[in-house]
This record gives sequence, structure tokens and C-alpha cells, in this order.
Amino acid sequence: MAASQDALRLERRGVLDAACQDFFRLPAVGSSVAEARRRVRTRLREWGVTDGVRDDTEMVVSELFTNAVRHTTSERITCGLSFTRGIVRVEVTDQGSFLTEPQQRAPGLDEEGGRGLLLVGALTASWGVHSGEAGRGRTVWAELS
Repeated sequence: MAASQDALRLERRGVLDAACQDFFRLPAVGSSVAEARRRVRTRLREWGVTDGVRDDTEMVVSELFTNAVRHTTSERITCGLSFTRGIVRVEVTDQGSFLTEPQQRAPGLDEEGGRGLLLVGALTASWGVHSGEAGRGRTVWAELS
């Protein structure tokens, strides 16, 4: 099992039950998006995840991290990554202070943004959102197979 200290702590609490898992935290700044992709790519390669699933997972992490940086007042963002029984699960948790729940929308042809969650929906088997601990923050999760 490859795991960070955060993953080990959560596993001891019974939060995770995965063959491979990792958690990391990064500052909520634009440059963290590339670092998150790099960490995910490296970890999935170590776990033997196929190239196509790795590429799709990187794209999903990029979109979810970007949304957390742009649309919340978070100081840090946490990413959880697990791989078990052929399923990669990504969880991106922010610290909150947003007005609406993330949801897919249909942007106009000339709009520059607004397609990230459409992309997440197209690349994943499923995805969703749940409130963070004590109602603070939010976790957006996605599963890829």
C-alpha cells in the first residue's frame, strides 16, 4: 500500500478501505493545479493504472482543483486519491465560502469557461458533491474505471 501520512491517519479512523490510497494538501492558488496533476500522475503510475485512466484522472483533478481555487475562499485544498478493484476515486475538498453547489451548466458558444464539470461528467463513471465536516467546505468526488 502506498499512502501519505494523512491517508494513514484516516485509515486508522476507518475512513478508507482501499488497496492503494493517498492524500495531499496544497495551497489554494493557481500554481497548485499543476502540482496536483503531477502528484496524481506519479501516484497512479506507481499503482499501475493504465495510461488512459491516468490521463482522464489528471484532467478531472485539474478541473476540480481549478474550480476550488476559483470559486471558493479556501486557503488550502485537499485531494484524496484511491485505487481499488479497478476504480480510481478522486476527492477534492475545499474550505468553503461559496454561494452555490457545483453543477454542470450549458455555457454559450462564446463563453470562455463553464465547461469543466461537463468534461468531468464525460470522463467519469460518476461524480457528485457532499458537504464537508461540520458543514464547512465541500468535497467534489469522481470515480473512473
